[in-house]
Amino acid sequence: MAGVGPISQDWEPVVIRKKAPNAAAKKDEKAVNAARRTGGPIETIKKFNAGSNKAASSSTTLNTRKLDDETEVLAHERVSTDLKKNIMQARLDKKLTQAQLAQQINEKPQIIQEYESGKAIPNQQIIAKLERVLSVKLRGTSGTSGKK
Repeated sequence: MAGVGPISQDWEPVVIRKKAPNAAAKKDEKAVNAARRTGGPIETIKKFNAGSNKAASSSTTLNTRKLDDETEVLAHERVSTDLKKNIMQARLDKKLTQAQLAQQINEKPQIIQEYESGKAIPNQQIIAKLERVLSVKLRGTSGTSGKK
């Protein structure tokens, strides 16, 4: 290709610039100091309640006010005194330990312990298993134990 024509080059300068600083960079300490040195404009804004959490703690929002006004006691139903006494009496009549009774109804011994201490939330399936194994009616109208 030699001798085909004059070879010329385009020597126009190419300028590569950094992007303009975004809002976060303008707030940077380095940018503020640079603006001070050059005499550039510095914007200062006084923020309301800046650096404190007064808004979250002092004023009650709608949800917290509803919770404060709520008077209903929200608690799970527990095993009645009659039921726990009936379970314990029927288990002792059969001469079973809590662990043995739990094994017969395929539950953990902790379940029997919770029922007899009154801490358990009543589960009709477990009570039905207890009635079957102990041959005692634990649920019903009178609440007293009786043979089936």
